Amino acid sequence: MLLLSICASAQKKNNQAASFSQDNKVTNISFKAENWEFKPQTVDFSEYKSRQIMKLLNSSDPVILKDFNFTNGIIEYDMEPLDPRFTSCYFRWKDSKENECFYFRTGRAGNSQAIDAIQYAPFINGVNLWDMLFHFQTNADFKKDDWNHVKLVISGKQMRAYVNDTLHPALEVPMLEGNVTTGTLAFDGKVIISNLKIKQNSVEGLAPQAGIDPTSGDPRYLRKWQVSTPLTTAKGIDFSDDYVPNADTKWEDITAERRGLINLTRKFGKTEGRRIVWLKTTIHSDKAQDKMLRFGFSDEVWVIINNNLLYIDKNLYNAPMAKQPDGRCSIENASFKIPLKEGENQLLVGVSNFFYGWGIVSRLDNLEGLKIEK
Repeated sequence: MLLLSICASAQKKNNQAASFSQDNKVTNISFKAENWEFKPQTVDFSEYKSRQIMKLLNSSDPVILKDFNFTNGIIEYDMEPLDPRFTSCYFRWKDSKENECFYFRTGRAGNSQAIDAIQYAPFINGVNLWDMLFHFQTNADFKKDDWNHVKLVISGKQMRAYVNDTLHPALEVPMLEGNVTTGTLAFDGKVIISNLKIKQNSVEGLAPQAGIDPTSGDPRYLRKWQVSTPLTTAKGIDFSDDYVPNADTKWEDITAERRGLINLTRKFGKTEGRRIVWLKTTIHSDKAQDKMLRFGFSDEVWVIINNNLLYIDKNLYNAPMAKQPDGRCSIENASFKIPLKEGENQLLVGVSNFFYGWGIVSRLDNLEGLKIEK
C-alpha cells in the first residue's frame, strides 16, 4: 500500500509538471486549411516571402481557429495589411456576437501620429463598442507592403498590445470590457498572417485584476439612474411627445460602468432599426442655481429638467453633427447649464440608437450645494 501511495504521488507530481510545461510552452499554429473554419474561397494557405502564410481574401469574412481554447497568455503573429480599412485579431472568441477584438485601421499605415491607428473594443451582443470606448484607441507605427509584428499579452481583465516593438506597449487596456473570459482566436480583414504563436498562461507579470478606473475618485459623475424599456420608433419620425415617459412607464435601476458610462448596449443589446430609452435621476439643490453639465452621448439625446425641454443634440459618426472626438461617446462631446430649483430636480434624458453602441456619460462641474444619487 505504501508503494502504491508513493507511486500515485509521483504520478500526480509528473502530471502537474506536464500540465505546467504545456501551459507555458510556445505553440506554433499551423496554417493548414483543416485547422481553420472559413467560407470557401475566402482564405489562401500557401507560401509567401519564404514563409507559410494564411491570406484572407475578403474584408468581412472571419477565419476561426478550430478546437482551440484561450483564456490568458501571449498571442504573437506577423501581418502584412492588404485591406484599405481594417484588419482584426479576435481572442476569447465565443462567436461573432461575443468576443474581444484588437484591430488596425490600415489606412493609418505609415502615419505613426494618427491617434486612431489601433483600437481595442469588445463585441457585446453583436455590437462592436468602438464608438463607446474611444480611450482604447491610439497611435502605432506599422507599414503596408511589409511584415509587422504584433504581440498581445492577455491576463484576466488586462491586456498589453505591442506593435513592432516588444519592449514598449502601443496600447494598454486596464480592463477588458467583453462579456467573455475564454474562447478561440479569429482574424478578419484582407491581410497576410504568418508566424502565429501562442503561449498559454504566460502573462509577463501582468496582473489579472482590472486596473484603476481614472474616474473612480471623482464624485461629480452622475452614476445612478433609472432606465425605461426600449421603444422602437416609427420610420420617418425623429421624435414624438408619445415617446416621453408617463405614469405607466416602468423603470429599473442602472449604474454607470467605468469612466461613468451608462452602457445601454450591454443592457439592451443590438438595435434593429431605431430605439429610444429614457434615463432619469434626481439632483437635490439647496437653492435655485445653474450648474454646468459635461455630457457625452451616442447617438441622439433629448434632455428634460423638471418637465422642461433643455437640450437636443445628435452625435452621428461621419456626419456633420459628429461631436469631438470624431463621433465617439465622450465627456468631451457637449456641455450646457442646468437650471436647478431649490429642492428635488428630476433630470430626464432620452437616448436613441441605430448605429453601433449607445449610452451616456455625465459629470457636473462641481457639487457645491448639491446632493446626487449615490
